[in-house]
Amino acid sequence: MKTKEHSIAVRDLIIQYWKDKENGGFTIRSIANAVKVPRSTVNDIISRYKKTANIENATGRGRKSIFTNNEKKLIIRKVKKNPRISAPEILADVSNEFKKTSSVQTIRNILHEDNYKGVYAKKKPYISQRNKSKRLAFARQHLSKDQAFWDSVLWSDESRFNVFGSDGRRKVWRKPGESLKLKNLNPTVKHGGGGIMVWGCMSSNGAGKLEIIEGIMNQEVYQNILSKNLKQSAAMLRLDKGYLFQQDNDPKHKSKSTTKYLEKNKIYVLQWPPQSPDLNPIEHLWDHIDREIRKHNISSKAGLQSRVLEAWDNIDPQITRNLVESMERRLLAVIAAKGGPTRY
Repeated sequence: MKTKEHSIAVRDLIIQYWKDKENGGFTIRSIANAVKVPRSTVNDIISRYKKTANIENATGRGRKSIFTNNEKKLIIRKVKKNPRISAPEILADVSNEFKKTSSVQTIRNILHEDNYKGVYAKKKPYISQRNKSKRLAFARQHLSKDQAFWDSVLWSDESRFNVFGSDGRRKVWRKPGESLKLKNLNPTVKHGGGGIMVWGCMSSNGAGKLEIIEGIMNQEVYQNILSKNLKQSAAMLRLDKGYLFQQDNDPKHKSKSTTKYLEKNKIYVLQWPPQSPDLNPIEHLWDHIDREIRKHNISSKAGLQSRVLEAWDNIDPQITRNLVESMERRLLAVIAAKGGPTRY
């Protein structure tokens, strides 16, 4: 059985009783009764004090590590090389390499000692070097824009909501401050899974109309949504005719027919850098909708659609105002990341 280790204060009290010359020193029994510890413990503490003149534990006590310092460095090196490797996988590797029997918790303890923590990888789109340059150029070009400029933008995007959420999370080993390093991210593509797809728009004045997308979203369906939605949403949100329309670089948005449609209808488009959902404040509006609908038990596609529409209709305009006012911070984050992923 593991024995209880008594505090320094208790040990010091035992020695003080033992040293009490005025009372002729207390006996082992009387000290044990006074301090409420076993006589054997009192005897051990006094004996150790006689030999060392110290009541503190000697350094180097406790169970020795099964792995040497060099072996621990090799374990750390495995995580540096591949942050996605799991503790059981590391254990299997080192058991074979070092011919030692250990436990998964021992592996975790070694990683924790070096300040590594097992956390879920952040989902971020893959950004090529070329697109990093485009993002950086956009951020620098638009950093000087005032709030009135961003207030004149009608932000748009599509999103998918699932009946049963499946986020595909994956744990990685990383140190604090390393969440946005490429090797520690969970690269994503935009759509996937089951449920419903929607298109929505917003400005700093609030949310526009939400469209439920039936079937495949192609350029014809997209242009039809714009025909039904943009003029009404712009009017709802009190945007003048010179507003800027924001869309990402999805092929159906950039197709020749869509470009021709936008030009014909005199819809001015904000030129948008590729792979930049972190710059689009409406992305965080989707997160808000998802949090709202997950407050309810949803078991059908019809129920999901109803909850999404309800959450959209109840968006507080202050939410979109705060999101649009974050544009300067988003641009600064892109510049600081040299065009790479940001925390947004």
